[in-house]
Amino acid sequence: MNKLLTILLFFIPLLGVSQTSIYDIKVKTIDNEEISLSKYKNKVMLIVNVASKCGFTYQYEGLEKLHEKYSAKGLSVLGFPCNQFLNQEQGTNKDIKEFCSLTYDVKFDMFSKIDVNGDDTHPLYTYLKSSQSGLFGTESIKWNFTKFLVDKKGRVIKRYAPSTNPSEIENDIKELL
Repeated sequence: MNKLLTILLFFIPLLGVSQTSIYDIKVKTIDNEEISLSKYKNKVMLIVNVASKCGFTYQYEGLEKLHEKYSAKGLSVLGFPCNQFLNQEQGTNKDIKEFCSLTYDVKFDMFSKIDVNGDDTHPLYTYLKSSQSGLFGTESIKWNFTKFLVDKKGRVIKRYAPSTNPSEIENDIKELL
């Protein structure tokens, strides 16, 4: 089913039909509960592919600070674990949840492990990548902790490199809140 949706999301814009809304996409929480991203309507979202054994894993701390500071004002930080970059997220969802809680006291929303590139790319990342390309117009995610900022209307506003610290995104978030 994911492959079919990925194919459809690719061809719909080419046919001149408006693309699916981000709010139509379903995801699984880290506890394996399926939800619709419509849960985040009228919120600013910061969507990040994360990993527990990456050189950028320390960014969990900055992401959590943004969550603590702005969640009451309408920011939702969403973490999507991914094991596609040098196997830096090998654990189960339970392992990932425990690591994030014990090591970084993460309270922002975490989701089940997904693929962000390749044949099994999750529809969310197909949507994000087609909305905001990366360096030199490439769509593929280059590494863990690539970040996408989505406004309250569900529009993907900006894509940030893995090396961009969460604190560097704060002014962009404040403008959208």
